[in-house]
Amino acid sequence: MAASLQCIARALCRLSPSILHPVRQYQFCLHRLPARTCVGLSAFTLQRKTLCQVVSLQDEDAAQIADTLTRYKDKPWDYLESEEYTERYGTNPVWTGYRRNHKGGIPPQKTRKTCIRGDKICGNPCPVCRDPNIIVHHQNVKLLQQFISPHTGMVYDPTRTGVCMKQQKKLNEAINTARDHGLLPFQIPYVELSVEDYSNSHDAVGSTPPPPSLTSGDTWYKWYSEITPDQNEVAKVKKMYKAYLK
Repeated sequence: MAASLQCIARALCRLSPSILHPVRQYQFCLHRLPARTCVGLSAFTLQRKTLCQVVSLQDEDAAQIADTLTRYKDKPWDYLESEEYTERYGTNPVWTGYRRNHKGGIPPQKTRKTCIRGDKICGNPCPVCRDPNIIVHHQNVKLLQQFISPHTGMVYDPTRTGVCMKQQKKLNEAINTARDHGLLPFQIPYVELSVEDYSNSHDAVGSTPPPPSLTSGDTWYKWYSEITPDQNEVAKVKKMYKAYLK
């Protein structure tokens, strides 16, 4: 309805002078008559002015919204410090209190693949898709910290935050990039080193024992020589696999 009124107002404002000239002559003639006969034309003129003012106000609002989106698109981290963000989310993360629309009381095991498919938006989109001012970027550190556990340093599972798989993939890439650039810290576990594991006295890294005294016909080490199996063990194996031996 608002779009149709806007089109009609623009059409009335863009009327050519050739069409408006007879109307102006008729209005001039009606000014000479008593005031009671000018009600129709005055109402028409007042309505035209009102529609033009409404269109101008809507254009100004649209331009202001577009300017806001452009500003946050260039610097998405400014949105998390704005009053608009504070009024909407307060000090909580963007995914606090989010609940996906689903049948029954048990939520599905996986979140949806994406919330926006072309021009269609699903019902109750995820916390990142529902707010156009929230943009996933590796420099938007305050937003990325909301999806990282402060205790383990691991990224929250999407079943906890409710983020769709497309935005979760962007979050993982942005977090890895931010860590590579030094914007986010690494959580490295502390490992206590044992001195014995790195000493030369350990059997695994010790020196090779000296060779034994050799006689004619002996090998350097005993495991290099020919090993003679036990005949009793060989007989047991032959008896066990007698049906399969040729």
